[in-house]
Amino acid sequence: MSKSIAQIKAELGSASADEWKDLCREYQDDSRAGVRSLIMKYRRKQEALQKERDRLFNMRQFERKYGQYEMICGIDEAGRGPLAGPVVAGAVILPRDCEILYLNDSKKLSPSRREALYDEIMEKALAAGIGMASPARIDEINILQATYEAMREAVSRLDPAPDILLNDAVTIPGITIPQVPIVKGDAKSVSIAAASILAKVTRDRLMAQYEEILPGYGFARNKGYGSGEHIEALRKLGATPIHRRSFIGNYV
Repeated sequence: MSKSIAQIKAELGSASADEWKDLCREYQDDSRAGVRSLIMKYRRKQEALQKERDRLFNMRQFERKYGQYEMICGIDEAGRGPLAGPVVAGAVILPRDCEILYLNDSKKLSPSRREALYDEIMEKALAAGIGMASPARIDEINILQATYEAMREAVSRLDPAPDILLNDAVTIPGITIPQVPIVKGDAKSVSIAAASILAKVTRDRLMAQYEEILPGYGFARNKGYGSGEHIEALRKLGATPIHRRSFIGNYV
């Protein structure tokens, strides 16, 4: 007795992505419209999955190029441009050929996707580190040097230590580990993309906490960037302890 359409739907729904191909082949001669519709749906899902895997293969180009190194670390930052809050750096070492679907430059992802990927990265990474430089430190040594400082801190928190660093466009001074600066690296390297997500999610969560402590500036929404709401609040309420004095001279 053939399976009902509902049974086939449940079977496909509970199958892993790697099992879809065999199941679609098994039911491809079923003439029922409902089954044919399911087969078409899951074949489209297969095609989309293969396209995503091809994209990720291309994003491993630098990991393959420097494959002689065991511990390849991606580094990126979040928060160089805002008027308030710290600059945050992420450093991540992923296992060789680790698959994290939809991993990408954090700026190209929705907040919910970033949050889900953050959890998966933290679960799968061999090592992950976060570094920060405070607004006061940014004012003291400038944003570029503060970013380097945060990156050095993130690297120092890795265990095991990295053998090579893949950086998003910069060469970090004061580090003896080999470095490879990659322009737009967060869209070209899975390691840098993972670091960008860790940095972005960590900073966004922190700015949401600041919103509770320092209401009125919209930190949870604008993340400290110079939105109209934020600038209006600065002019009305003045600066807070998390504002970068060297960034807000035009508004306060």
